[in-house]
Amino acid sequence: MCGIIGILAKGPVNQAIYDGLLVLQHRGQDAAGILTCDGKHVHLRKDNGLVRDVFQERHMLGLKGNMGIGHVRYPTAGCDSPAEAQPFYVNSPFGLALAHNGNLTNAFQLKEDLYREDLRHINTESDSEILLNVFAHELQAVAKLRLAPDHIFRAVSAVHRRCRGAYAVTMLITGYGILAFRDPHGIRPLVYGKRETSQGTEYMFASESVALNVVGFDLVRDVAPGECIVVDMNGQVHSHQCAESPMYSPCVFEFVYMARPDSMMDGIYVHKTRLRMGERLAGKIKRTWTNHDIDVVIPIPDTSRTAALQMAYELDLPYREGFIKNRYIGRTFIMPGQLCAAPLPNKSSNWRATPARAKFISPRPRRRCAFPTFTASTCPRATNSLAMAALKMKSPKLSAPIV
Repeated sequence: MCGIIGILAKGPVNQAIYDGLLVLQHRGQDAAGILTCDGKHVHLRKDNGLVRDVFQERHMLGLKGNMGIGHVRYPTAGCDSPAEAQPFYVNSPFGLALAHNGNLTNAFQLKEDLYREDLRHINTESDSEILLNVFAHELQAVAKLRLAPDHIFRAVSAVHRRCRGAYAVTMLITGYGILAFRDPHGIRPLVYGKRETSQGTEYMFASESVALNVVGFDLVRDVAPGECIVVDMNGQVHSHQCAESPMYSPCVFEFVYMARPDSMMDGIYVHKTRLRMGERLAGKIKRTWTNHDIDVVIPIPDTSRTAALQMAYELDLPYREGFIKNRYIGRTFIMPGQLCAAPLPNKSSNWRATPARAKFISPRPRRRCAFPTFTASTCPRATNSLAMAALKMKSPKLSAPIV
């Protein structure tokens, strides 16, 4: 997952994009980038690290212009090189920049096609650069000297035909405007907002509505699956359904784990969704495990707290914290060689932590309690979904559950 932003305003947008990326930091902690346009030139700053570390005052002063896009990266494809930080930029045609959230499932074939048929070179292992070049090639095929919204819609339609997978995109076209589009299934979220000022209306796209709220934009609606919205330099908004048969199939992981609880995506409050997940899970336990002997409900990871609290309430069980994340490191389950989480020990326990795993060891050698291993190879993102479980203590002498 990643976080993306696009703004077209009546004044400088660098600070607004920066503030928006700060509240989307939970969507990506590996790298950050901002690209702005002052009409004729683009200005880019990107690097590995958190938003607050990548952008210093000297960088912000150089990001001039009243339109721009921003990105926070969570590496799910490619590598962790600063060269793969976004936004990406290509000079032809017109000068295009892209910020992408998602994954292309046919990236390898697209890369081959771009090289052999479209005569375009891909310089990184990122599927986002592939997506940008696919769009650039298709736009170049339909637009020559002058660019019109219809040319953009035809290019996006071609992207939908060629690309497979999940993609929510904000793009900037030098001297023309910004645009945003989603894949035909709407797998990744993308919202659209506007703000009225004394100079006129300003427009913004973002992964989550919280990014709109923090900079004073009002949520208008979600970008529909397969839809493309174009905002030109004159503030004219053009929208078109570019997919032949769009089907709304969002990623449930967004509501389970990725999104902030105060966000609204596709007309649904994330917090309310998680409450309902807890109610449904409690209802299933009542139906399938009538005489349960559950002692306590523990949330894993942090985003399951809302559901775990509701589940504990419905089952009339105590809610307890059993795993505490280190707040001073990033998402360690994708970073090999670091510890993800550690259970809470009791006074008589011993701990042994290695780069690959954490173990709780009872004082008595024959009573060993091994906790799950969290590494890049054994703990994919899917295992960190709504992993809230009602765990039974096997021994009252141990404060940690047997897993």
